[in-house]
Amino acid sequence: MNPTPDVKTALVLGATGGIGGEVARQLRDAGWAVRAIARRLPADPAHQHGLQWVEGDAMNATDVHHAAAGAQVLVHAVNPPGYRRWAELVLPMIDNSIAAARAAGARIVLPGTVYNFGPDAFPTLQEDAPQRPLTRKGAIRVALEQRLEAAAAGGVPSLIVRAGDFFGPRAGNNWFSQGLVQPGRPLRRVIDPGTRGVGHAWAYLPDVARTMRLLIERADRLPAFARFHFAGHWDADGTQMVAAIRRAVLDAGGAEPKRFALPWRALSMAAPLVPLLREMREMRYLWQQPVRLDNRRLVAELGAEPRTPLDDAVRATLLGLGCLPAASAVHGAGSATGRSEARSAGSPG
Repeated sequence: MNPTPDVKTALVLGATGGIGGEVARQLRDAGWAVRAIARRLPADPAHQHGLQWVEGDAMNATDVHHAAAGAQVLVHAVNPPGYRRWAELVLPMIDNSIAAARAAGARIVLPGTVYNFGPDAFPTLQEDAPQRPLTRKGAIRVALEQRLEAAAAGGVPSLIVRAGDFFGPRAGNNWFSQGLVQPGRPLRRVIDPGTRGVGHAWAYLPDVARTMRLLIERADRLPAFARFHFAGHWDADGTQMVAAIRRAVLDAGGAEPKRFALPWRALSMAAPLVPLLREMREMRYLWQQPVRLDNRRLVAELGAEPRTPLDDAVRATLLGLGCLPAASAVHGAGSATGRSEARSAGSPG
């Protein structure tokens, strides 16, 4: 399990998920030895992605402790699947990660959300804004970050990068792949949870992961408890993401998909019977008012925020989710996953 002495090691919890997998691959490509803990190990070497897979459970403190031995960074990107059982699982998992990071002398890196903020901090979120959420999941996220802040004061440094709604070429628990489109099917309709005229923040997973990797690589100049906001793609009027999806389908030779508003009332009626719908309904407030992340602190640290052009990011996402024919990848060859714009002017993002 021990890498070459001059190679840094990172442990990633949640490497089978969206942001965890992207951060793991970013660190791997930058020369890190990356361990990935999972309850079920990939049987096919082609699915191991050059990572060192370790069998274990984020809910088992001993498993996490052993996997973290010798690591300089512990990426805590694990979440309960399908937004379920947050109250039971989220805080015990971060406690296990804190204990493991303390023993290893590692910094914890957390992909953050906007759930921990309430309307009094909207519409533009600064890193240090008061955290007074109105939802159950928001209160849990506040407690999670408070644990990290207390741990940092006690010698376990942490880095939190908060972002808007994720989208990217590998499906995960996000609105894009579980709400707007149906992975694995030709795209004939888009289910839009947003409100026309209300802005929304989107975060392309490879860009967020690259940002986290850049910050990890300069951890020695960061405070013990470091927080940054990733601005991502700001959909100023709530129509730009759907428009980009339509352009991607048309460019691939498909028929323009129809837009349908998410039937929030029907979702509310079904929510008591379907846990995923219940959890999605709780987040409706984030679609009813603009919530934008101020990235000035991030830009001051990095000089620019990684930003793949929206059309390239959407095309790559739809290809990865199996919503476009593979032949259409030729149209965006070289742009979908690697090309990004360096955005530093303006705030936020």
